[in-house]
Amino acid sequence: MSDTAGIVELLEAGLRAENLRQRAIASNIANLQTPGYRRVDVRFREMLAKTIESNGPVDLSKIKMETYEPRTTTVKANGNDVTLENEIGEMVKNTLRHKTYIRLLNKKYTQMERAISTR
Repeated sequence: MSDTAGIVELLEAGLRAENLRQRAIASNIANLQTPGYRRVDVRFREMLAKTIESNGPVDLSKIKMETYEPRTTTVKANGNDVTLENEIGEMVKNTLRHKTYIRLLNKKYTQMERAISTR
């Protein structure tokens, strides 16, 4: 696999992770008042870092994005640990990462297009 293809695959995997994270955030906000609901997040960056640190070839098909309950936030009296402020902050960060991936992919595709059309 070429470096360009590997970069594109990594960016696309990042986009998929951010899409899943956006759905998790939406679920958290939808369950803001649900008794006993615990917020969920997506585990991707840690798994990607572990794969990259293994010094072997990066096989993105082996990196499974998964949702999990971080259980790091304060639980309210009703057993729910979702706060709107936290979720909005996570949504803003997620949106910025998503836009960054899109811009990087666009730039990479533009470079490939220029390379193909230049003679």
